Amino acid sequence: MACAAVTGLVLTGCGGDADAGGNKEIVVAIVSNPQMQDAISLQNEFKAQYPDIDVSFVSLPENEARAKITASVATQGGEFDVVMISNYETPMWAENGWITNLQDYADSTEGYDPEDFVPNIREALSYEGDLYSVPFYGESSFVAYRQDLFEEAGLTMPEQPTWDDIRGFAETLDDPDTDMSGVCLRGLAGWGEVMAPLDTMINTYGGRWFDEDWNATLDSPEVEAAVTDYVDLVQNYGQAGPATSGYGDCLTLYSQGNTAMWYDATAMVSAIEDPSSSLVVGKTGYAPAPVQETDSAGWLYSWSLAIPSTSEQKDAAWDFVSWMTNKDYIKLVGNEIGWERVPPGSRLSTYEIPEYAEIAEAYAEPTLNAMAGASQENSMNQGVPYTGLQFVGIPEFQDLGTRVAQQISAAIAGQQTVQEALEQSQSYAETVAEGYQDGGG
Repeated sequence: MACAAVTGLVLTGCGGDADAGGNKEIVVAIVSNPQMQDAISLQNEFKAQYPDIDVSFVSLPENEARAKITASVATQGGEFDVVMISNYETPMWAENGWITNLQDYADSTEGYDPEDFVPNIREALSYEGDLYSVPFYGESSFVAYRQDLFEEAGLTMPEQPTWDDIRGFAETLDDPDTDMSGVCLRGLAGWGEVMAPLDTMINTYGGRWFDEDWNATLDSPEVEAAVTDYVDLVQNYGQAGPATSGYGDCLTLYSQGNTAMWYDATAMVSAIEDPSSSLVVGKTGYAPAPVQETDSAGWLYSWSLAIPSTSEQKDAAWDFVSWMTNKDYIKLVGNEIGWERVPPGSRLSTYEIPEYAEIAEAYAEPTLNAMAGASQENSMNQGVPYTGLQFVGIPEFQDLGTRVAQQISAAIAGQQTVQEALEQSQSYAETVAEGYQDGGG
């Protein structure tokens, strides 16, 4: 079987196993981003507490990790004992019996306190009232903007910006001669890349993927207006090479002082406020997700840990999962790496830690407000037959979202018009809709 990009201890088998010395071996598949890399760097702390458990990490970029994890879990491949998934996969995979019910584990682990999880994150990771994955971090979305540049230009960020406001600010602050873009927005193909911020824009413009009768609506005037404005904004005032820019690229550009604004995940704060890697620490203001026709527009997302039903080392897997998502891990990161690197948005108690409260003063309240307001009721003005804000909560969306994202990314690259991208996207969506209109799905 293929187990790629393994870091950490030597991998002698894929999925639950035991070595000649009797130690339990678990394989953990995670998305490669700064918070996950921190967890890998702290693995010796886990080893000190659990000397009889050996951990191997499979760390991959988001698009690749999602595909490999889904293929393994859906086919009962058994490569992994712990997988990093999200609130998109959790309820569907729980219903399919692909992942383990973690409620009893969470309730019976001393000091774990699952009731401390941010409520709407806990609900999003539950199926029929039980937790099937537990949050490593949770997020909504907001705008990070350079307060110093706004002040120099005589600009004021409204308490609730609109997309028209963001375009105006970007036009003023964009300065290619100094390598400063007005805004950074994801353009990289992938439903978890360009479609994440764009879907929230479609929502607040009054658009949707499907109407309540499962008719595809990606060719509606509202969707076309949102996509046209997004593509126009990033093409004219965005970063260089926008069609290949993902979350990590915008993170680098913003933290190195090369863009004036960035609309993206609230989890960005862990990196852009880190003095060891960021040049803009203390210079950033945070504003709610831009709106157009709705009161709010943020997304709700959580990278969480689950245990595939196929794991033969479920108890050892839970030992690792609970170590990486408990209150002590938050303090471990704060004390060993830095309080600005603490995984945000998972536990309410995190925001009561004095050291974190002090360093997170500028973004703690915007983060919690954004997460609390992230709902379809607040962010959409038309009914839909699916769950999700930056995704459509159906199994087909992994493929559909990826195909549509490829069309949008091609439009951002100038390879086709927005109208051509949406015409093809509508065709993809209509094919998916047929199964639901027939009562299937």
